[in-house]
Order: sequence, then C-alpha cells, then structure tokens
Amino acid sequence: MILPLAALVAAVGAIQPLAAEDVTQTDVFVSGEEGYHTYRIPALVVTPQGTLLAICEGRKSGRGDHGDLDLVQKRSTDGGKTWGKLELIHEEGGDAKITIGNPCPVVDQSTGVIWLPFTRDNDKVFVTSSKDDGQTWSPPREITADVKARDWNWYATGPGNGIQLTQGKHQGRLVIPCDHRVNGDKDAKDNWDKLGRSHVIYSDDHGETWKLGGSTDFAMNECAVVELADGTLMLNCRSYRGKACRGVALSNDGGVTWEPTLDDPKLVESVCQASLVRYGFAEEKDGGQALLVFSNPAVPKGRTHLTIRLSTDEGKTWPHERLLHAGPSAYSSLAVLPSGRIGVLYEKGGYKTLTYAEFSLDWVREASDAK
Repeated sequence: MILPLAALVAAVGAIQPLAAEDVTQTDVFVSGEEGYHTYRIPALVVTPQGTLLAICEGRKSGRGDHGDLDLVQKRSTDGGKTWGKLELIHEEGGDAKITIGNPCPVVDQSTGVIWLPFTRDNDKVFVTSSKDDGQTWSPPREITADVKARDWNWYATGPGNGIQLTQGKHQGRLVIPCDHRVNGDKDAKDNWDKLGRSHVIYSDDHGETWKLGGSTDFAMNECAVVELADGTLMLNCRSYRGKACRGVALSNDGGVTWEPTLDDPKLVESVCQASLVRYGFAEEKDGGQALLVFSNPAVPKGRTHLTIRLSTDEGKTWPHERLLHAGPSAYSSLAVLPSGRIGVLYEKGGYKTLTYAEFSLDWVREASDAK
C-alpha cells in the first residue's frame, strides 16, 4: 500500500532532528574552492588500514552532469577528524568536455586492493585500483565490452560503494551496483520509466576480470546493494514508478538474476540516489544483532531532509529513523567505521558542499525511543 502525499509529508515532519553534541560534521569539499566549480556524487570507503577515502566528481566549469568532470579524492588518516589536500584520481583531455564520473569503490578484504569502477561520458566503463591505501591509483583499464550490452545507450556505475560477498558459493565475489538505459526512440531518451533499469557487475577473481550480472525490471535507476544474512543480495533502487518510494529486488544467485522489483513505501524517496550498507552479521557486531543502515532525502518531492534509517530484520521493516539534515541535501554514501560508528558523505546546502558526518547507532535509535 502506498501512502498518500499528505501522510508522507506528515511522516517526514515527525522525524526527530539531530542533537548537535551527538553528531560531528565537516565540510570536506566546498564548491568554488580548490579548482572546481562544484563537487558532486560522493563515495565514501574505509581502507583495510582504516583510512577514509572521500571520492567524488570535481566539476570544473559548472554544476551540470556533463562537461569537464574529473574524479578527485581526499584522505583522512584520523577517522574523519581532518582531511588531506585534494588529489586527482583521473581526468582526460585537459579542459575538454569529457565526463569522468560515477565512482563506486569496493575493498577486496582478502588482498587489500581498493577497486574503483567509473564511467566516461556515461558510455564507456573503466576500473582503476590502489594497492597503497589510496595514495596512488593504477592506469584505468576499460572493461566496457565485458559489462555493457550492445543496446544500452547510457551507463552509470554506482554511485556509492560496492560490496564483497562473505558467504556461500560466491564468497569473495566483488559486486558493483549499476544502472543503464536501453536504446529507444530519440524523443524517449530520458524516459527512465520505460527504458531504465538497475543491474550489477561482478568479479570472481579479485578484480582482474569483470562480468555483467542481471538487470531489474524497468523504471529503476541508481541503486545500492547489500548481502543479507542468508546470502541473498538486496538491490535498493531509485524508482521512476511514480510512487514516491524505493524499489527493492532480491537475488539468490549472487547477482546473476533478480526477482521482480517490489515497492517499499516505508523508504520514502523523491527520485534520488540513496545509500545502503550492512552493519555486521549476527555474530559480529552490535551485541549479536544484524543491522542495515540506509540514508536518503526522505521526502516525496524535492531533495531535503537527509534521513538515516536502521533495519533490524534484513530490510523488511525500518523501525529506527533520524533526521540528519533538514535543509537541501541529496546524494549520500555511508560507511561503517572501525570505531563502530557510522560515517556518511553527503551533498549539502544545494550542492554547496560535500559534508562528512559521523554518528552512533544509539543516536539513530534515540529518536525512535523518544516518540
């Protein structure tokens, strides 16, 4: 059942605002500074050494999604308290209008290598990697022929983060959430409800080769992926079904195929990217309780009210929620920190900054307990 618009707005208003002493926030990238007009499309990852990498698109001459766009990063070696200088990961053509973007990093925990898929002009797909904690990156390698169907005319990796599977016959597999648009009538090129789908790509040999996984139903777009406790994969998708909520699909074969996409009315959305990560399995963290953590602008229209949610039952329900930022806020990327706290890099203030916030699970729960 889909909630009416008035009920969705009322639900957003009921979410508790943050208490300043419980959350730390730092502006990591500021638009107009360090050589770029705008910074967008955040990706946050924790390296095996505990370093935080904040990766994004540096947009040289404007805010638009296409033009002279580069992949840039900043590193934090003190748990997000301070951040180093801006570093260039990859750019092409100098001032030429070449769009390098859609970062989606994943760490191979068995080798320590950080893999970073990305796209050129939302058409060609590449991957670079780092073996030294994100200090340097390998020359990009094109994998388009292996991961893109011939009838797709748009492609995006992520954005956000990939995962490595931890159990079952696909243990060790690297999985990257992606989306694409199939060829259609010229006038229908932006018809995501009819032509767009989410999909994944994966590697079973520690990033050396990549394969194309399965696709969802149409009307899906940017997505995030998690591994559930029983080994099932969950793909949580930006939806163009017009129902103001996220779409969710499951895979029982490591992402090779996906079941029909279902609507999740609890996860209110305004057609925007979101982030989803696992906080341990039952035997690992949080007193033996497995959790999923989700972030998005939880409003039916517009991009405001970036909200954090927790699920204690593998994404079936989301009983805990708390407002992180009431003002303009859009894309986000979550990460579980070595300390047990949660970090999120998000677009704040109408794309004025990419801000890093850090909070505890108890901070999220407190809002629900106070209701």
